Amino acid sequence: MTDKRTDSKGRILRNGEYQKADGRYAFRYVDAKGKTRFVYSWTLTKNDKAPSRKKEGPFLRQLEKQIEHDLVFGVSPEKMTVLELAERYTATRQTVRKTTKRGYGTVLNFLKQDDFGTRLIADVTTLEAREWLVHLQRDCGKRFSSVHGIRGVLRPAFRLAEEDMLVKRNPFDFELMDVLVNDSVRRESVGVRDERRLLEFMRLDSHYSQYYDAFLILFRTGLRVSELCGLTLEDIDFERRGIRVDKQLQRASDGLRYIERPKTRRGERYVPMGKEVADAFRRVIACREAPAVEPVVDGVSGFLFLDINEMPCVAMHWEHRMSGAVAKYNRIYREPLPKITPHMCRHSFATRMARNGMSPARLKYVMGHADIATTYNIYTHLGFEDVREEVLRIEREGL
Repeated sequence: MTDKRTDSKGRILRNGEYQKADGRYAFRYVDAKGKTRFVYSWTLTKNDKAPSRKKEGPFLRQLEKQIEHDLVFGVSPEKMTVLELAERYTATRQTVRKTTKRGYGTVLNFLKQDDFGTRLIADVTTLEAREWLVHLQRDCGKRFSSVHGIRGVLRPAFRLAEEDMLVKRNPFDFELMDVLVNDSVRRESVGVRDERRLLEFMRLDSHYSQYYDAFLILFRTGLRVSELCGLTLEDIDFERRGIRVDKQLQRASDGLRYIERPKTRRGERYVPMGKEVADAFRRVIACREAPAVEPVVDGVSGFLFLDINEMPCVAMHWEHRMSGAVAKYNRIYREPLPKITPHMCRHSFATRMARNGMSPARLKYVMGHADIATTYNIYTHLGFEDVREEVLRIEREGL
């Protein structure tokens, strides 16, 4: 014999539910402040009908679901602001990368200062959301990338609110390119002649020659500088002529180094290396002095590139070394080099591979792009001469 409570129709009641003597259903719960509260309804489920002459209203279990939402979010939907929604959404994103968390912090700080953060989520319309983003770019001077980051938090936050029936529709569910002008800085690559001039200067210079191999590797492999920093002795496979890329070495704002792994196995890759790159790695390994104590970052050790303090080099080291080499070159030679950054080495490699006929699918793999659209953007930088040569080649080969 069951000891569960049932209603007058024999249906089992859930915890907190009970039926009063007059037939009305009630649900007892404790709110966020610890106070016991009650809600009532003449019906238990949506299939029930209210007794004659009794006012129809939300059925009890519909009210329970709303209460559950309110308790989870800590505030009733009609009182929740855009900032509160963004805070609660980002608080659930515990497994994202540290760089992403820092981006969340930037967005939340902005919403705390902007009036839009005080808007009630139930009142925000799609038109208002679009107009606000336009206002940020046109009147506040924010770049496309900054607005993209703000929308990147609010769009999934409102999607969650929509799924939980806190709002009827996601007001940020539209394509940003349909609303804003993409003023993102175009990726620049280093010309072949400038690349040769810089590398030759570094190879022969008494000071910067020690960094020549690292920059040659960047120019010839397309590695991200943080991926270069994360390389260990075990990642270099001379037998297969491949470089295992499965991590990045980052440094947080507090100076602590940490390892950032790809989100999925698809983010890992083997980057092929030619003889020139293989020789550069051999020289790097031969010149690497064993530290007194091998530094360990998140369980990883054996880093190829160490600084004077015997700690793994980070992106900032290579940025300073590159700018220093370019500045010294320009002090010596009449024809100056343009501004060159380590990341431009990566884009130069990608552009060169595209010009030499590597397919987008293969280039996507080598570059470690998450989205093929990013790879295709490289092909938009090819000019008339590049296309002309390809057309003539196809014509010669009779394809």
